Amino acid sequence: MLRERLEQRLPDIRVYEAPRASDGELALAHSPAWIAAVSDGSIDARAMREIGFPWSEAMVERSRRSTGATIAACRAAMSEGVSANMAGGTHHASADKGGGFCVFNDAAVAARLMQAEHGRLGRIPLQVAVIDLDVHQGNGTASIFQRDVSVFTLSIHGQKNFPFRKETSDLDVELPDGCGDADYLAALEHALDELDRRFSPGLVIYLAGADPFERDRLGRLKLSFDGLEARDRRVFDFAWQRRLPLAFAMAGGYASDISETVQVQLGTFRVAFEYWKRWQNAAARTIT
Repeated sequence: MLRERLEQRLPDIRVYEAPRASDGELALAHSPAWIAAVSDGSIDARAMREIGFPWSEAMVERSRRSTGATIAACRAAMSEGVSANMAGGTHHASADKGGGFCVFNDAAVAARLMQAEHGRLGRIPLQVAVIDLDVHQGNGTASIFQRDVSVFTLSIHGQKNFPFRKETSDLDVELPDGCGDADYLAALEHALDELDRRFSPGLVIYLAGADPFERDRLGRLKLSFDGLEARDRRVFDFAWQRRLPLAFAMAGGYASDISETVQVQLGTFRVAFEYWKRWQNAAARTIT
C-alpha cells in the first residue's frame, strides 16, 4: 500500500528492489549461530514464538532483503543526503536472537557496514546516531551497541509498553501513556539537544515508527497526523542543519485502519523528499 501511494502521490521518488543481505553482512551485528539457525530452519520453536512469525524460506528471504534495503538506503544517503527503506526498523533483534516481529537488526547491520566501508576510504572512523522513534524501545539495537562508543542509540518510547524488560540505550526517553503532540515534541527537542551535546555523528539512521499515532492499536500514545509530521520535520532539520546524511526505515505501525498507518508513513516520505531536494539543490550550487 505504501509503495502504491508513493507512486501516486510522489512519483518522482525512485524505487529499487531491495538487495539481499549476505551472511557476512549480517555477521557484523549477529552471531554466526543465529544467522545459521534462522537460515536453515533449525531455530527452536520458543525462539520463533518470541519473534511472532512462523519459520519459512520466504520469511528468511524477506528478513535478509529488509536488512539489505537499509544497507542500500545508507549507501544512497551517504551520496545523496537522504534515502529510505520502505520496511525495516527491526530494532528488537539482538546479536543472537529475534523478538517482536524482528529477525535481523537492519539498523545495526547497516551502521556497522557503513563504518567498515567508510574506514576503507581512509577517513576518520564514521560515527553513527540511531534515532529510534518507534513507540517501543529499541532494545535489540541498545544491546548490540552497549559497549560501542562509535554508535549513539537514542530511543523515545512508551514507558509501560513492550518490551517489558528494556535494555539501556545511550539515551532513553520514557513517555507516559496518553502523551500527546506538545509533550512529545518537547521531549524530542530535549533529546536531540542532548544527542548534539554528547555526540558528533557522520550518519543518522532514523526509525520513523508510525505507532505513536493516536489510533494505533499497540501504541498507547496520542500523536496526531500533524504531530507526527512535526516530529519527522524536527529529525530531518537536525540532520540538515549539520549536513548529516540520513537514512530512514519505517519500523512499527498497527492502526486498526491500515490506511492510517500508511498515511503516517507517506507523511514521513513527503517530508523526506523536501529535504532530499535541498541536498540536490545544494549539490548543484556547489558544482556550478
